[in-house]
Amino acid sequence: MPGRTRRRLLTGLCWLLVLPVLGLLAVRLAGLERGPLVQLLAFTPYLLAWTLVPLGLALAARRWWPAGAAAVAALLLVALVAPRALPDRQPAAEGTPLRVLTANLLAGAAEPEALVALVRSARVDVLAAQEFTREAEAALDRLGLAELLPYRQVNPEVGTTGSALYSRHPLRETGTRRNGGGFSQAYATLQPPDGPAVLVESVHPMAPATLAWLAAWRADLRAQPPATPDGPLRILAGDFNATLDHAPLRDLLDTGYADAADSVGAGLTGTWGPYDGDPIPPVTIDHVLVDRRIAVDRVAVFRLPGSDHRPVLAEVVLPAR
Repeated sequence: MPGRTRRRLLTGLCWLLVLPVLGLLAVRLAGLERGPLVQLLAFTPYLLAWTLVPLGLALAARRWWPAGAAAVAALLLVALVAPRALPDRQPAAEGTPLRVLTANLLAGAAEPEALVALVRSARVDVLAAQEFTREAEAALDRLGLAELLPYRQVNPEVGTTGSALYSRHPLRETGTRRNGGGFSQAYATLQPPDGPAVLVESVHPMAPATLAWLAAWRADLRAQPPATPDGPLRILAGDFNATLDHAPLRDLLDTGYADAADSVGAGLTGTWGPYDGDPIPPVTIDHVLVDRRIAVDRVAVFRLPGSDHRPVLAEVVLPAR
């Protein structure tokens, strides 16, 4: 093969490796994800490792234009992803501490013993559960969850559409609403004994698992309660089926929420995958969103046997009454 042809092929290979990254970055930055790109954007943090391949190849081959393009892509990805591993400055909240746990129970298949043990050991104040069934409710009651969290708003259903809220503190203005995609969401106003009331909802929009479900996924995320910066405190906790790289979730955050994990530098901890032998790298789709007046002290992610999600615990502090 002549040297000129070999050089052209090498240049073409460099561009072939870097152009898809630039395309996905353009979609991510513009918030224009559509079709299969919705699913691909969930793996945006992993693009940084991939970008090092064309960057290294282009530098080694002295192909400066594709090397420059790969370097720009890498810098943009660092700017997008790195802040999730860095703690943010917290508001000066000096009120009631609250421990909020969200757990997807995989149609009730999660081990109830493990969940109750986690609630007990972590001294959880609020549990938001998704894919909640009657069998799960009965098992949790049998194992003592009602003694730990005596107040509840539950909507057990067959399959994956059920929802629940359990609380250590009294609940009022309780209810359940149903997303257009079919999942239900339990909600309530929680009243700590010495702090301000806070509206809490167990979130579960449709998953973008197929192209046919994307419209419902987008509509369900857009229908989530916006923050009320000049009104009541709100916390949304659940399986959002979206990462911080999805525009509908970022739009929700822009109403006045903070992602608890992102706030304390734990925003890259995966909460779903890999499971059941599927080669799916973990992505962060379970979140606790808090009103920006609420301070976040700590976020931890746990394993829950029987579930395909990892529960997320957020330890927060409400502002003074």
